[in-house]
Amino acid sequence: MFDPVGVGTQVGAPARLCNTENPLALLHTDIEARVQAIREHRPEWLCGKGCSSCCRRLAEIPQLTAAEWALLREGLAVFPPEQLRAISRGVAALAHQQSRPVTCPLLDQTTNACLVYTHRPVACRTYGFYVQRELGLYCHDIESLVADGALADVLWGNHDAIDRRLADLGQARALTEWFDDWMINTQR
Repeated sequence: MFDPVGVGTQVGAPARLCNTENPLALLHTDIEARVQAIREHRPEWLCGKGCSSCCRRLAEIPQLTAAEWALLREGLAVFPPEQLRAISRGVAALAHQQSRPVTCPLLDQTTNACLVYTHRPVACRTYGFYVQRELGLYCHDIESLVADGALADVLWGNHDAIDRRLADLGQARALTEWFDDWMINTQR
């Protein structure tokens, strides 16, 4: 079942995203409302801290708009140099990886937690709660539960609506491209 994006409030957002006139902040708020609605009615929902299935099975290198990159860059900027170098090595490896699926270089492999959770891109916020079946963009573990009838009453968010709103934020580029440009500019 599909439903358009709901409206709600986002908790734990970076200060610059709390501006209600910021299109990315509004999108995050709407996504968070849908996620919270599902979690309220389904506390057993698979997506949560410690589940990194989607982070380990990316179909492609994440694509981010300039607004998403600016937010992610804020999250990356707080890391100490040695941790940022480790992330940089992961991003560089991702850029050259030919096989799929890929693993997100921002995943802490030890804890299965996102290193930049509060600053994560829209794709990461929607995965598991929104679906685009024709593109294969959904959690296969959740889809199995749906097929077995366990989650038949879930109202999935409409990912096409998310994509339309992201398109309004400008053209997207690969995480690896954004990161490379940023590293080159910070080393000057």
